[in-house]
Order: sequence, then C-alpha cells, then structure tokens
Amino acid sequence: MSNHDNAALDARARDILIANDRGGYTIPTEGLYPYQWNWDSAFCGWGFSTFDVERAWQEFDTLFSGQWPNGMVPHILFRQNDPDYFPGPDVWGTEGIGPIPSGGISQPPVAATFVRSVWEQNKDFGAERVAALLPKIKAWHAWFMKWRTSSEGAVFLTHPWEAGRDNSPDWDSSMAMINPEGVGEYSRRDTSHVDPAMRPTKDEYDRYLWLVYRGRERRWNEEELSRDRPFMVADPTLTFILLRANKDLSFMMNAMGMDTSEVDAWSERLMKGAQSLRNPDTGLFNAINLRSGEHTGHVTSATFLVWYAGMEDQASLEAIRQELANNTYPIPSLAKTSPLFDGMRYWRGPTWAIMNALIGIGLQDMGHQEEAETLRIRTRALIAEHGFAEYFHPETGSPAGGGTFSWTAAVWLAWASSSVGDK
Repeated sequence: MSNHDNAALDARARDILIANDRGGYTIPTEGLYPYQWNWDSAFCGWGFSTFDVERAWQEFDTLFSGQWPNGMVPHILFRQNDPDYFPGPDVWGTEGIGPIPSGGISQPPVAATFVRSVWEQNKDFGAERVAALLPKIKAWHAWFMKWRTSSEGAVFLTHPWEAGRDNSPDWDSSMAMINPEGVGEYSRRDTSHVDPAMRPTKDEYDRYLWLVYRGRERRWNEEELSRDRPFMVADPTLTFILLRANKDLSFMMNAMGMDTSEVDAWSERLMKGAQSLRNPDTGLFNAINLRSGEHTGHVTSATFLVWYAGMEDQASLEAIRQELANNTYPIPSLAKTSPLFDGMRYWRGPTWAIMNALIGIGLQDMGHQEEAETLRIRTRALIAEHGFAEYFHPETGSPAGGGTFSWTAAVWLAWASSSVGDK
C-alpha cells in the first residue's frame, strides 16, 4: 500500500467517525445501529483521539453519563427515539432506573484501557477528565465483581449480548436449556438492513428476547435476577477484558494518588478465574456453561485475549500461530476447523477488526512482536481491500454486516494504519 493510499484511508476513517457523530456520542453505523453502544463508544473515543482529543473525552463522558446508580454502564443508551430499531427502550423497560433510557445489561468494559491510552497522549490536558472518570469506572468494575463473577473468579454473562459476541457457539448449550415460551410475535429490524444469512437466527433471537422480558419483569433488580439465572456462562471475553481494565484502572488511580488495594485484589481474583477457563482437554481458554459445568470447547477469537489480560500462555501461542497461518484474514471468531463455522454469520466465523486490535495489543505488550505485527498487517490489508465493514469473511475478506462502521474506522486510525506511530 502506498503512502498516498494510506493517507486516503486515514481520511476516510476520520470521515466515518465524524459522519456517525451525533453530538458528543457516536453511533456504530446509520440504520442498523442508531444509538450509543457501550464498547463501540469506547473504541470510538480511542479513534477520535488520533485527531481530536477533546472529542475523545466527550465520547467517554457521554458513555458514563448513562451509568446506573448501582454502577452498571448499559450496553445501549437510547438517546433519541428511533422506531426503526428493535428491541427499543419500550421493550427493555428500564425507565426510571438510570438517567437515560437504556438496555438492562452491560458490555465488555474496554473503556478503562482506552481512557488510559488517551490520557497518556497528553496527561496534563486529560488530568481533570481522568480524575472525574476514575470513580465511575471503578463503580462499574465493582458491579462486575459483585454481580458477574463466578465462585472461581471468572466473569460470566447473563445474556449473549452482554459479551458483545451475540451468537457465538459458546452460548449454544446454555441457550438450548431455555424454552422461550411466551415471547410472542415480533418484527426484527436488523434483517431489514442486513442479509439474514449474516445475522443470528430466529431461534436465537427468541431466546434473546425471552431473557430481556425476564429482566424487565424483575425491573432489572440484580438481587432478584441472581436467584435463579437461566443463562449463566463464564466468558473469556469479559474475564480477560475486565482483568486488563482493572490493571489500567489501578495504574491511573495510582498516578492520581488513590488507593488501589481493592482494585488490585479484584485483579488477583480474576487471574485465578481466568485459569478456570482453561479447557483440560485442549489446554486453551474457552467459555463454561455454569448451569452444566461443561467447557464449550470452542476456539474463538476471545480465546486469544489471554495476552491482552497480561497473561502468558504457550498453548495459546501455538494455536494463534496456526490461525495466522491458516486464514488469509485472521482471526476468525470461530476456528475454521469447527463444524459450526460460518464465515459470514456474525460471531460464528467472521473476522472482526476490533478483536484483532485487542489481540494484537496483547501480543505486542507480552513481547510477541512477530505475531502482533503479522496480525496488524493482515488487518490493515483486510480493511484497505474490503472497506470499513462491521466484520469480514476470514478467507475471502468479503465485507458483512453494517458498512461505514465506526469501530472499524477507529481501529484503523489507532492501530491498523501504517501511519500509527508517525503522529
């Protein structure tokens, strides 16, 4: 790729973020996702920081302005009414719980890591913004530790959307245990924007909605919801990301002269929890159906977040080398060797630039420069050749899901572009 081509792609990525800006917060893409999504927003702040640091801080501020009194930061903030989206605020039934109409669950807490990244670009400029955000970030992490941590110390999800990997095979066995009786008729909007072959199936969506209705009936009271959880899966996505986020939170708190003992204790607990996710048969990290106690056995892109969490693992290193060698555009969200692999259906095979970025950051941090750079170069080629799509086929690179996608643009600007490091 020539410098001219790279500069043009940099400009295109900036234009996408600006076009998806809705006044201090960013939507993922027009039509398909018309609201502020939690981890999407944190990625956008990271992307904005490459050319507008003040706008990056605004993104974090608007995200945390939707924080619930119990510390949870919702996965969606419904900042305006869009009847073309389902399930909208009337389905979630969270009115009066948080400051903004929202979903009733959370998403992977990448925000602390990206807040640290933006703050380290200019600590003087960001000092007051960080100081204001740290208590909010800590309260969110405390919510995870209280309500989403297993007895072994792994973080579990209570709805597939909470991990951000909506239809991953990691949830199949747990979803099969749910009888979505009473869901009734409904009209999805996602399949009117995107080919249904790229989206979760109706059977999956019935169960998604059944879990939402259960939460709504209980007014999203965590104490009540915890008494008999029908869906409960210990997850490498959430476990590894929260572990990394706690370490970054501790680093910022320490720099601000704050006591980090509680946060550091959380990290110790999560380190032990992460080890519980190691499959005794394969030696790799995967999800566990906590209702049955069984490992799912799937090798997913989340498996390779181990280095992002600051953990070393030889078995995972050998496995990711195989994924890098066996895929034109790694890392697939489900290994191609799985009989469930589908290269175009959401989290059952496609490559996601966001996961590549997190995996690549972890590899780089842990000293695996060759693998990190290979992944970065392949992701750069994927986006350069196939655009700023939501996700891509790991072999053909065919773009799938939404187009002009904010977090793909953010990943380009902050990690994949060859101009990263030149600024």
